[in-house]
Amino acid sequence: MSNMDTLDRKFKTLEAENAPGQEVRQSTGDLKTLVRGEMLDGIPVDFSHGDVNAFEPTPGALEAWQNGYAVGGEQAYTEYRGDAQIRKNLAGRLEKFTGAALSAENELIITPGTQGALFLALGATVTSGTKVAVVEPDYFANRKLVSFFGGKLMPIPLRYQGQTATNGIDLNALEMAFNQGTEVLVFSTPNNPTGYVYSSKTIKAIASLATAYNTTVIVDQLYSRMLYSGEEYTHLRSCATPPKNLITIMGPSKTESLSGFRLGVAFGTAAIIERMERLQAIVSLRAAGYNQAALNTWFAEPSGWMEKRIADHEAIRDDLLRIFRNADLPTATPQAGSYLFPKLPKLVVDLGTFTRLLRFQAKVIVTPGTEFAPQFTNSIRLNFSQDHSAAVGAAHRIVKMVEIYKK
Repeated sequence: MSNMDTLDRKFKTLEAENAPGQEVRQSTGDLKTLVRGEMLDGIPVDFSHGDVNAFEPTPGALEAWQNGYAVGGEQAYTEYRGDAQIRKNLAGRLEKFTGAALSAENELIITPGTQGALFLALGATVTSGTKVAVVEPDYFANRKLVSFFGGKLMPIPLRYQGQTATNGIDLNALEMAFNQGTEVLVFSTPNNPTGYVYSSKTIKAIASLATAYNTTVIVDQLYSRMLYSGEEYTHLRSCATPPKNLITIMGPSKTESLSGFRLGVAFGTAAIIERMERLQAIVSLRAAGYNQAALNTWFAEPSGWMEKRIADHEAIRDDLLRIFRNADLPTATPQAGSYLFPKLPKLVVDLGTFTRLLRFQAKVIVTPGTEFAPQFTNSIRLNFSQDHSAAVGAAHRIVKMVEIYKK
């Protein structure tokens, strides 16, 4: 096999066709012969990402950016790991939020979005042949980046359907993977795509296993601020004995509707943060300098703002759950975040074709479940951070499309 063929295979793992905002690259010409029934009218809804028009960015974000711009060159060309004063402010807030001490100087880096943080974290810990435990289902970039960096995937099942005591990752499978030489575990809590929140018992078990086997842990906590009524959250870094090598990823993105600023943070083990900075210095130099100033609004929103945002999302979640469950589409209740992962019946077309038909015939964009692990050929993911009435109308159209294409 030629070097070019090898590179083509390597980059094929990063397929972006189903990534948010990329659906315009999908052709629709061949779908006309597959369409059954009528074209469905309604407000177009893109469930592949949140709607920042329906849920506007945090108050003061624009003014913070303008202040950063006014500072000029000093703000434009920060340290590669981010502006020192902004990191100092963040460290204090993240200490309070996660319940563990944090050094702004050595243990925190500002990145171009949480996607950038994930790339840097895996790039700093995974090389050819590294065994990496990847939860299934979980965020689609995890498995893609592990494969891209030459790592070997060690799949760990996640039980998430129904609110039962058996829910969670298979800890026996996790320990078996650790025992087989797994060096890195990467996972999200709240889980993307299901909204499942790992229990305190499970988090403590992961910390114990990672410590015993000296395994590096990368945990994505992007949605940990948007917890629904009665839910509790345990930060891995707050455990009595956290993993020696631990990176936590967060950012003011989905929950705060600041995705367009492309801001993320990673914090944890100083040696890994240093590697991440060296990689960032080559890949992007730094998170956009002026944009970093918007982080001064994070964890500093007006009183009641976050509570209202959570309540509004919970109301949308509950309406969509009723619609899907009334149509016999099993859908786990998200405990946090803004994702639903409905299970579909057998259809007369494959999942990829069905998601394309949804866009073409029903004006609804979703992400196929196969993005989150190859076996999820009967699920779709929806980000319900949308205009409430538009989301409800789109959910009804999804149900109608399932009825049309059901075997």
